[in-house]
Amino acid sequence: MIKVKLFATFREGRQKEVIFNYFEGINGRYILDKLDIKEEDVAIYLVNGLDGKIDNPLNDGDTISLFPPVGGG
Repeated sequence: MIKVKLFATFREGRQKEVIFNYFEGINGRYILDKLDIKEEDVAIYLVNGLDGKIDNPLNDGDTISLFPPVGGG
């Protein structure tokens, strides 16, 4: 099982947490594709709370956190 936590605008039209079944070779790119999120729209991609690489394979039990760019001033 891979848990995906979505933040800010990524929650619009989606749940704040999504569960994916684990399979060998699953990675962040697959998850983004299934969630219809463009890679360039992801400002922060964390795996188990640490900076991650979208193309790296995930492990069963991993938690992914996705953050869009945040504006402010």
